[in-house]
Amino acid sequence: MQSTTTIATGSWLAHAQAGEWTEALTGLGIRVGLALLLFLVGRYVISWILSLGIRALDRSRVDTTASLFLRKVASVTMTMLLILASLQVIGVPMTSMIAVLGAAGLAIGLALKDSLSNIASGVMLVTLKPFKVGDFVTIHGEVGTVEAVSIFQTCVRGADNQVIVLPNSLITRDSIINHTPEDMRRIGLSLPISYTADIDTARAIAIELMHADERILAEPAPSVLVYALGENHIDLGVRCYTNNADNFVTKCALLEALKKAYDKAGVSPGFQQREVVLYSRDGEGGRVPLNVRPKGAQPAQDHPTPP
Repeated sequence: MQSTTTIATGSWLAHAQAGEWTEALTGLGIRVGLALLLFLVGRYVISWILSLGIRALDRSRVDTTASLFLRKVASVTMTMLLILASLQVIGVPMTSMIAVLGAAGLAIGLALKDSLSNIASGVMLVTLKPFKVGDFVTIHGEVGTVEAVSIFQTCVRGADNQVIVLPNSLITRDSIINHTPEDMRRIGLSLPISYTADIDTARAIAIELMHADERILAEPAPSVLVYALGENHIDLGVRCYTNNADNFVTKCALLEALKKAYDKAGVSPGFQQREVVLYSRDGEGGRVPLNVRPKGAQPAQDHPTPP
């Protein structure tokens, strides 16, 4: 009975040093089994704690981005502690383990300084909240909808359904454009019309089309302004607001409707125009425009009629 207790609770390493290999292997097997049992039970407890934490965060109306980030950090931290506890059950001295982990952590930290920078940037993103999951953003020239913010990287879903993975450190170093910080988003169109077109007519057509589209919000009210008087055309600014989900399709539909309505009403678009005059030297050294016919002259025929 005493021998069994010693095997179960004593040091299997002492048996190995004494040459008692049977007792040592038996004790090691029992400790490995207890460590595996502890690890499996610990994983179940960690999952239960995480589920409780997520429900608590949801009840507290914590931002989704912060909630997902905290869940991943808590999961990694508790799993590491569980591994250390399991190793201690096997008989690995905790003091030695901490010393080894400290030295390994220093070496890994120097080797993975960029990854550690990503972790720090991830904490900044969750704390400062420049965007959240579901926002439509432009980051480092990439445009898409934020799907997840993890410890090391942020995943963005592009317009063509591609997945764009951005390191967190790159995001905090670059500019961030959040196109959907609120529930609504503005449509701004710049339409060139010719100087011969009537501004009031063009404005009335645009206002009528925007009021007729149910996706365009009544407040703030749609407006049509003169942005600039260009060299060859007038820049007419058409502005209105929609819900975030309707913005792109409404913009495309409004452009098509404006083109058809302006064509029907005779509102001509403005184009850049250049007048080119070609000159030729005459017998007296003067210049004669080639594309201007002298008075009384007959137009030249490219293909003379045969007699």
